[in-house]
Amino acid sequence: MQKLYFLGGGNMCQAIVSGLIKTPRFDITVIESHADKRQYLQDAYGVAVAESLPSLHAEDVLLLAVKPQDMAQALSDARSNGALILSIAAGLDTQTLAAMAGNERVIRIMPNTPAQVGLGVAGLYAPAHIAQSDKDIATQIMQSVGAVHWLDVETQMHAITGVSGSGPAYVFYLLEALAQAAQQQGFDVETARELSLATFKGAVTLAEQSGLPFAQLQQNVTSKGGTTFAAISALEAAQVAQGIEQGVAACVARSEEMQQQLSQA
Repeated sequence: MQKLYFLGGGNMCQAIVSGLIKTPRFDITVIESHADKRQYLQDAYGVAVAESLPSLHAEDVLLLAVKPQDMAQALSDARSNGALILSIAAGLDTQTLAAMAGNERVIRIMPNTPAQVGLGVAGLYAPAHIAQSDKDIATQIMQSVGAVHWLDVETQMHAITGVSGSGPAYVFYLLEALAQAAQQQGFDVETARELSLATFKGAVTLAEQSGLPFAQLQQNVTSKGGTTFAAISALEAAQVAQGIEQGVAACVARSEEMQQQLSQA
């Protein structure tokens, strides 16, 4: 069984581990500096834990799950010895990661938080020299917690960060807005939450099953002069769609800025 080491035992590490243990394929060890978290990881997921990373072998896999600003320090004593390195850290490109790890066998991954319930979306990028077998390993790991999309060029990591990496936050923002609007119309907090969740879930399921363009689905429930028409007209007047576009663009720009800052650090 192939050894898979997680460097950092935070939420995204736990999400991926929770998917992997359902169909055991890897011998998992989580490296975590905090003793209480190591105990929790061992109890909750039944995986091995350790305080520091051992010397690795070329057939091993190391998944980097520490904060970008802490990566250089976390890898300062690492001996990867040609092991496959996967990184879920935002803003650190493959060239910078390879320099930090002393190993060019690096694949980048941009996951998102719905991985915690097996419905994540992950964007992956590998430089041209990475073997297909290594890409297959990365695919297998991330498919355990959701969908996988391979990117052609590394700069697309910024775009997928703006769309799906940070995307759940946009959905939660809209859920909160709809729930607040429901409360303004007289519903209590719990009912407003239930109505908002059910409405989003039903709409997404309908969109998935119908296969129709999103715009067409909207038009199907927007009769001219009707109640939905009034609502959509108000949203258009408030330029909600343009606001979402601007939000995604701001996220992409910040991702690009972070990469520049981290590569110069």
